[in-house]
Amino acid sequence: MNMPNLPDIPSLSEMRDGVRDGMAEVRESISDARQDAKALLAAVKPKLRGWLHLVMAPLALIAGIVLIATSDTTSGRVGAIVFTITAVLLFGTSAVYHRGTWSPGTAMTLRRMDHANIFLIIAGTYTPFALTLLPAAEARSLLIIVWTGAILGVCFRVFWTGAPRWLYVPVYLALGWVAVFYVKPMLHGGGPAVLTLIITGGALYTIGAIIYGTKRPNPSPRWFGFHEIFHTFTILAFVVHYVAASMAIYGHDVTATTLAH
Repeated sequence: MNMPNLPDIPSLSEMRDGVRDGMAEVRESISDARQDAKALLAAVKPKLRGWLHLVMAPLALIAGIVLIATSDTTSGRVGAIVFTITAVLLFGTSAVYHRGTWSPGTAMTLRRMDHANIFLIIAGTYTPFALTLLPAAEARSLLIIVWTGAILGVCFRVFWTGAPRWLYVPVYLALGWVAVFYVKPMLHGGGPAVLTLIITGGALYTIGAIIYGTKRPNPSPRWFGFHEIFHTFTILAFVVHYVAASMAIYGHDVTATTLAH
């Protein structure tokens, strides 16, 4: 009786070689897909994406150093240091993230840092005003609220990077407008000019956040889109708050010096 022809069974080494060749092809395909994704991202990302914050990062550092160096009191200096660090982190991380073309893993890490820094700049901006304008009890309560909120917000953005904009943008705004509960003591401590600047800066941040959340207006997606407008408003808000912080710190220094004498 004739036995049916059985297919040749590959040896163990041949199977191993086949698996290795297959894995090499998969890795090559993944690499090609990543390159295609990078090319697609570069093609759709506005050409001015990240440039505004790239310019602003060193300017914020220089301005912050001036503010720190010219403050004569410990509270003013501490407030200026915190304000400067959070501003440089915001603009610097944003510039690195938006200017480069990164691997998916690196891009995700930078995205987490970029979004988390928004919470830090909110708390960092409040710090010099709390330390120089408010009585001790109000300053303590404001700092506890904003820094607790900032830490929770950082955890929120780090561990839930896919959260929808309609959820996390209002969280930014809610933390940013905690100042409404401290308007009276801020007015008493800094006067109408400082308070007006604080509110104006907050309004600029709010307008920017709304533009970011709605993605409108988006005038030139190829060059200067909604995200660039959002970055423009963050810069304007920082400048206004820097002026307010300078007035608060210098005014506090003068008051402290007068009382000391």
